[in-house]
Amino acid sequence: MIVRPEGGPRVVVGVDDSAGARCALAWAIGEARIRGLPLLVVHAAPLPAHVAAAGQLGCVTEALQSAGEQLIAQLLCEVADGSPAGVETATLSVVGEPGATLVRLARGDDILVVGRGERPALSRLLRPSVRLHCARRTRATFVCVRPPAVQSVIEELSDGERPHDRFGIRRLSQLLWGSDSGTVNGTKDR
Repeated sequence: MIVRPEGGPRVVVGVDDSAGARCALAWAIGEARIRGLPLLVVHAAPLPAHVAAAGQLGCVTEALQSAGEQLIAQLLCEVADGSPAGVETATLSVVGEPGATLVRLARGDDILVVGRGERPALSRLLRPSVRLHCARRTRATFVCVRPPAVQSVIEELSDGERPHDRFGIRRLSQLLWGSDSGTVNGTKDR
């Protein structure tokens, strides 16, 4: 479990394998860098109902946590080329409902960041919205990051996208926050 510094706020970002989560991670890295706060990257995977009913909790829980750790590492590589420079970063992969987990982890002085995506109506009926759950229940400062419009991303990435950067988020975060830790919006801090 992550131990918070005495009285110190942090940036808590919830991630999954979506474009919205990648944008939220890029935004959270930049915000943590600007404010000088530690960053906690969290992936929470809900336990499938059939697994709980069958009593196979041990091996499935370990597999979900391991997959979450791999996803977090992959996202950090895609967005920031590994651990972000100049930001104290911690990761946490847990099994539980994502919204409830993020609300429980983010305290009143933290900044809670989630991504927003579009889901089909059936998906919204079957799975509750993490964004709405967090917005209604968190005591932390809540930020919901929407991915930029597709056309603006295509225009910004027209000078060459890396093949392993599926959503172009690394390029977008470099444009927003600069490639080194002292750069913001393409200008050096003096």
